This record gives sequence, C-alpha cells and structure tokens, in this order.
Amino acid sequence: MTTHEANEKLVSDLRTVMRDAEELMKATTGQAGEKVSEVRARLAAAMESAKATVHRLEDKTIAAAKATDRVVREHPYESLGVAFGVGLLVGVLVARK
Repeated sequence: MTTHEANEKLVSDLRTVMRDAEELMKATTGQAGEKVSEVRARLAAAMESAKATVHRLEDKTIAAAKATDRVVREHPYESLGVAFGVGLLVGVLVARK
C-alpha cells in the first residue's frame, strides 16, 4: 500500500467515524443529564479535531501528488530509471525467498 493509498484510506475512515459520531449526537439530542451533555461536548470537540485532521491530510496528499507529478514531468527518463531500478530490486528480493 502506497502512502497515497494509506492517506486516502485514513481520510475515508475518519469521515466514517465523523458521520457515525454526528448520527450519535443526533440520536442523543433529546437526552437530558449532566453526563450526556459532557459526553456530547467531548464528542463535538473530537469531531472538530478530526475534521481539521482530514482537511490537513487532504491538503498534504494533494500537494505531494502535485510535487510528484511535477518532478516526473521535469525528469521523465530519470523517473523511469528509478522506477525500473526499484522494480528490479523488489523482483530480486522476492525471487530470493
């Protein structure tokens, strides 16, 4: 799994958690009590933090993809050479086992 794929999976998982947390908050809207209010406040704070993290990860992923694209376009033959070398190395290591 590449870093880009891992970041996409993390963003997807965080969105799922946020959606579930929002549904939980909606479900407990009518609940009264000090403990429920405290949990809802902590959950709201955690959701805001998760949203900020998702936006930061998305921005970093987009910036990394643009930088990679720019480098590959500026140095196409070097990029092919590096990709070939890494593929060859991985192939040799896998064949050894």
